[in-house]
Amino acid sequence: MTIGNGPPGPPVTSPSIVLLTLAHRIESELGAALAPLGLTVSRLGLLGHVSAVPGASFSDLARMSGITVQSVHTAVKALSAAGFVRDTTARAGSASAIELTPEGTRLMRAAMGAVSEVDERLFGPEADPIQRRIADTVRAAFEGPFPP
Repeated sequence: MTIGNGPPGPPVTSPSIVLLTLAHRIESELGAALAPLGLTVSRLGLLGHVSAVPGASFSDLARMSGITVQSVHTAVKALSAAGFVRDTTARAGSASAIELTPEGTRLMRAAMGAVSEVDERLFGPEADPIQRRIADTVRAAFEGPFPP
């Protein structure tokens, strides 16, 4: 089926498709880099939220992670069993306050080292120039000052 007259022109570049494709590649690379640490990309995200907001509740973590409270409970239970996080209140009827343990802090450092290696590979000086431009744009977008 053709629309209009003549041969089709070049495809329109969709930012959504380009970013989705790149995100898939990043997630695959990060997953491979984090696997030796026993982490997934999702668990790294959850640990990152716990690290950034010590004392966060299950509800806080669910909102920040974009997942259900039940999923956060499951993930935190596994991370707690592994010794990476702890619930500092853990009393019936009290809001939980989740924080990293010293072992969790060490794991986060190792994980961020893996993230840096992936960043270097995908966005560093030897990377595809388009990917470097995307990284530069993302970094610039998050530099301050931000409008009120």
